[in-house]
Amino acid sequence: MPAKTGQQYIDNLKKANNNVYIQGERVEDVTTHPAFKGAIDSMAKLYDIQHEKPEKMLYTSPTTGDKVGKTFMVPETIDQLIERREAMMEWQGFTKGLMGRAPDYLNAEVMTMTKAYDFYGQGANPEFADNARKYAEFARENDISLTHTLIHPQVNRAKIQAEQKDANVALHVVEKNEEGVIVDGIRLLATQAGITDEIFVFPSTVVKSGAKDDPYSLAFAIPNNTPGLKYLSRESFDYGKNAYDHPVASKFEEGDAIVSFDHVLVPWDRVFILEDSDLCNRAFGETNAVVHMSHQVIAKDIAKVEFLLGVALKLMDSIGIDGFQHVKDKGTEIMLTLENMRSHLYKAEHNAKLDKWGMMTPDFEALNAARNWFPRVYPRLAEILRILGASGLMGIPTYNDFANEEIGPILNRAMQGKNVEGFERVQIFRLAWDMTMSAFGSRQTHYEYYFFGDPIKMGMAYFDQYDKEKYKSMVDDFLESQNIKKPSFELVK
Repeated sequence: MPAKTGQQYIDNLKKANNNVYIQGERVEDVTTHPAFKGAIDSMAKLYDIQHEKPEKMLYTSPTTGDKVGKTFMVPETIDQLIERREAMMEWQGFTKGLMGRAPDYLNAEVMTMTKAYDFYGQGANPEFADNARKYAEFARENDISLTHTLIHPQVNRAKIQAEQKDANVALHVVEKNEEGVIVDGIRLLATQAGITDEIFVFPSTVVKSGAKDDPYSLAFAIPNNTPGLKYLSRESFDYGKNAYDHPVASKFEEGDAIVSFDHVLVPWDRVFILEDSDLCNRAFGETNAVVHMSHQVIAKDIAKVEFLLGVALKLMDSIGIDGFQHVKDKGTEIMLTLENMRSHLYKAEHNAKLDKWGMMTPDFEALNAARNWFPRVYPRLAEILRILGASGLMGIPTYNDFANEEIGPILNRAMQGKNVEGFERVQIFRLAWDMTMSAFGSRQTHYEYYFFGDPIKMGMAYFDQYDKEKYKSMVDDFLESQNIKKPSFELVK
């Protein structure tokens, strides 16, 4: 099947009838349930955009000749790398960067398996290389939408998984038979969970494991309606309100879920890594999956800052504060963030090189700096939007208030701005509120802060891998060039 349409995406979800729970009840149809419908409609729009802009979003499959999603395309030149990112930006332009797990995120991981599949064939299971290659082709040719899960339950972070009091609460291997591997336990934290076709179970991008954790060291992919697989969704931040009251939550609330595996069978041809902590530790780095996923993330971050800047500028203009010194300074902070992120992306793409797998791979130094910096700065951007809105973000009437014949005219006059009536000004302020202060907005800030994991651990890893010697040598060379004679010192007793 070539690139799917939005209706095909919805039909697939209906047919799959994934095992999804929310508020203590099993969901009969996620496509109509109020907690999921807004996000599903937005996802469907993403798939339709592929067909509305085929020159941007589609390319010819190297195996079937069908038109498939360009976000699966393996770039072999810098121009193709940019072309692939421009396809991503078509989707991010629609979501405004507010869907952190739009399909292009995991499509980047799948894409690397197309070329780097030999990595998975190392060790005791050489057949896993073919599994990875075939799965990448299957996902591309069927336009599979994916959720994923990376981490164990947060029980006792001071101990490795094998030393936990209830070690087997985490996903682990129970047995192996002719059909495949039986796994059991819990994984966190699947975004878009039951509103996708399949789940990727992969190792953490941040937390490394040792040999004692081999039973928990897995990588595989299975359909979301596999028997024994349950998604236990958190409370939805889409409250079923109209697009005026909750302009972004009503469209882009992805949801997050705990994933429960109750003696789930993973067929042998769907296994990529099995009980091998060493391969898990190396997977994202050696296949360059982390680089291509970071490429997508920085594109997403740029789209997000572009939109946040637009909201800030509209808010400033609506109440005439854009001439004040402190307001301009805060707008400048957002603008500097945007231009910095664009510069990182430009450097990453134009310094790209072919890797050993044959993929044109962006400069990771630029992407790594950006992905470490953005979680630290995004909370400040959200804070700026709140500061600019000030008390105006507290007194924001609803659509129904304005629709009321008695009080609507009063509110329209009372809430007027510099050049807009009250209804239009409140619409801008509700957007700023929904991006920063609502449950959805608060989740956006928290989500960005922990997007790749604990920013402190990420920062430590960044510091450790950074090339520090040349800078220390620079200082040594300078000090030596002074030709300062060292005095002789007597030994102090």
